[in-house]
Amino acid sequence: MIIDRIPQAPPIIKPINDNSARPLWSVMIPTYNCSNYLKETLQSVLVQALGIEEMQIAVVDDCSTDDDVDAIVKDIGKGRIEFFRQAQNVGSLRNFETCINRSRGKLIHILHGDDKVKPGFYEEIENLFERHPTIGAAFTGLSAMDENGALLFHNNDIQNHPGIIDNWLLKIAQNQYLQACSIVVKRSIYEELGGFFGTHYGEDWEMWVRIASKFPVAYSPQNLALYRLHDNNISTRYLSAGQNIKDIKTVINTIQNYLPAEKRKEIKKIARRNFAIYFAGNAQRIYRGRGNKQLAVKQAVGALLLHFNKRTLTSLLKLYVKVLINYK
Repeated sequence: MIIDRIPQAPPIIKPINDNSARPLWSVMIPTYNCSNYLKETLQSVLVQALGIEEMQIAVVDDCSTDDDVDAIVKDIGKGRIEFFRQAQNVGSLRNFETCINRSRGKLIHILHGDDKVKPGFYEEIENLFERHPTIGAAFTGLSAMDENGALLFHNNDIQNHPGIIDNWLLKIAQNQYLQACSIVVKRSIYEELGGFFGTHYGEDWEMWVRIASKFPVAYSPQNLALYRLHDNNISTRYLSAGQNIKDIKTVINTIQNYLPAEKRKEIKKIARRNFAIYFAGNAQRIYRGRGNKQLAVKQAVGALLLHFNKRTLTSLLKLYVKVLINYK
């Protein structure tokens, strides 16, 4: 069966129509070839998990080939964690869609199988929803870690106190300030707005802007989520095609529809500049970390074309010089 791996419109999320008791939480864990990290991910949830009546925990695997994911879930979960394996590889967006549709809780946390949460995450998020019942989503500060779990940097600069974020739509439309591991969304919001769509890269950013355009969002500056950076986040083939930059252009254009008309031109320019600077920095990291000269230059050129500014130009020139002198 041929699957449309990247839906061109938000997939329908079916409401739960039965009257049976539902848990407050659904922790849905999409996986694909991240078995080296899955044990840590599951343990980070289990150490703070509520009872089965209050928290659904489920792994949804997209036909991983690196290990027996079902066996890992059974070993770590001891029957506490549900497991579902796709009949064939459907791609990340369709796997997210499956996660949401299989969820039963009122609050959905999509926790990728290589990320983690710290103790207190679910308590802090629940407090935000209780204090601010009108919000559609809530998230915490996060820390980035490398493939070995070493902390790289913290991201908790949205605001210095917990609560609803002022002008969040205009802020989140300019840049990606969070990761999926740090945010929880009401299931009813996905039912109303649909699932992830449009691109393979940046699809989560589009979702957070879409939610912000319709509902208030709350935040806690506590660093209670852990996002893992490693080479498998984005494939070399994907970067070589410059598809990540093409996807961001698509997302930036899409989210203009969610913004006030008088703000669109300004926000679009800021967003292109912010991502261009990010991609320029990423080109330098690719050169240092992977030693792939062609890939690094391609990313730097794409960054410059996305937005011409001093930083993107300087990044490209530095790379050209390094390539010419064969700088290691």
